[in-house]
Amino acid sequence: MRIRATVAAVSGALALSAIVVPAAQAAPSGDRTPAPLSGPWASGSAGAFGSAAKVQGFSATAKAEAPAEAPVIKKVVVNGGKPIVAGLSAKKKVTIAITASQSSGIVDAATILWIGSDLDDENADDLFWFEQNEKKASCKAANATTSTCTLTVTVDPEQLINTDATYWKVGAYAEGKDESYVRKDNAAKIRMQRASQLTVAATPKPVKKGKTLTVTGKLSRANWDTGKYAGYAGQSVKLQFRKKSSKTYTTIKTVKGSSTGTLKTTTTKTTAEGYWRWSFAGTATTPAVNAPGTLVKIKK
Repeated sequence: MRIRATVAAVSGALALSAIVVPAAQAAPSGDRTPAPLSGPWASGSAGAFGSAAKVQGFSATAKAEAPAEAPVIKKVVVNGGKPIVAGLSAKKKVTIAITASQSSGIVDAATILWIGSDLDDENADDLFWFEQNEKKASCKAANATTSTCTLTVTVDPEQLINTDATYWKVGAYAEGKDESYVRKDNAAKIRMQRASQLTVAATPKPVKKGKTLTVTGKLSRANWDTGKYAGYAGQSVKLQFRKKSSKTYTTIKTVKGSSTGTLKTTTTKTTAEGYWRWSFAGTATTPAVNAPGTLVKIKK
């Protein structure tokens, strides 16, 4: 795992309670380390959780191997199916719903949000994770055999680096009332995105009818490496207009931003009073965003 030098060592007592303690905050540069893996994700727990599971709030008892009829994880929904968008400092609590079934019914579930190649190798350079906040899932039965269990994971943007803006894996664990269980390290995936911002300004205000109007702005996004927002270079952004009496924006033209994310264009379509804005459609790493419309009046 990537170790951040500015994070203090985790005590043994804290390690046992790691499942309910978010990862420590750290400076936006250097390496990082989360709290030790716990619950069904702890080292050596893939087949038998034993007393460690009880400490972490899991009711599974020690077994040499899982019973023949393990639960079936049918569906995992992360953040309502929408990408996770993280800014610079505000922590994001993400809901994860695990639907599972087993003949005896479902009693508990667990989850983890992680990135890397192998969750079982805590020393892997590419491994990082956020664990669930709760000791026990909130499970709602659909019938005698199937339940949907809900948990939350807190994403701390101060622990993210820019290369984290990609798909993250979602681990899911489900436990039956008969103490059978199943663990899937890659039960689902969800995009992590860098929050975006978009500004707009127009001059002159007011403008004479039919005369040139200059519209400027800037597209920026969270830079997790530096802890600041920075211009998003070379992106295509739409210039849009709506009449003051309308609720619908119309695209006038598309402008490509500069190397610093700066936007600038001129237009002579100033025949009506209304609002001008920039609109960015988004990319895989960065969500869509609209600038708030700026009102431009027509000078008589």
